[in-house]
Amino acid sequence: MTTPCIISVAITGSLPTKRDNPAVPISIKEQIDSTQEAFEAGATLAHCHVRNDDGTPTSSPERFARLMEGLRKHCPGIIIQLSTGGRSGTGRERGGMIALKPDMASLSTGSCNFPTRVYENSPELIDWLASELLEHGVKPEIEAFDLSMIFKAVEMEKAGQIKGPLHVQFVMGVKNAMPVDREVFEFYIKTLKRLAPAATWTGRHRQGSNNPQPLVIGTRRPLPHRT
Repeated sequence: MTTPCIISVAITGSLPTKRDNPAVPISIKEQIDSTQEAFEAGATLAHCHVRNDDGTPTSSPERFARLMEGLRKHCPGIIIQLSTGGRSGTGRERGGMIALKPDMASLSTGSCNFPTRVYENSPELIDWLASELLEHGVKPEIEAFDLSMIFKAVEMEKAGQIKGPLHVQFVMGVKNAMPVDREVFEFYIKTLKRLAPAATWTGRHRQGSNNPQPLVIGTRRPLPHRT
């Protein structure tokens, strides 16, 4: 095998609760312990969300800092990728953890409909998050829920708002957004390669009402540990 495989794990997400599954890691300690188990089994990238004590999602920089400290201690060398997702906060609070300088952080480059709400990413917020990522040297993980987000990410890279090469996470199976369809997915990949030949990509899918499950299904080259 000449191309290393990046195994990504999302321990907690922003939706599942202990009522859904008692094994869902909610506390910082539970998240660190679960990530360490995955790391020892071969995971090399952790996509991270954090929760309040009552289990609700949050963008708290303090909680992200504690999680990062534990992961760096117990999972040395793992790529830490923090979520700036819209379920965990509003406006610029979603990017408050970028100053912690994780290896990567998510960046959705457009808005779309979720089953019960609009996943809103205004142009102003997208530009601000991208500027924070650039300032702190954090590699963006472009979360693409539909085709327009790929075109926007390429436009931002060309404008110098995103430091390339792009890394795109195709998010499939969210109702009203990108479907789980092989031909559609292959078209997305073909489009990305045409627009940004140096880009890397991974994909994840959402099954029913469960949390989106990350699945690495392809990459053109190993991800950089730090931009």
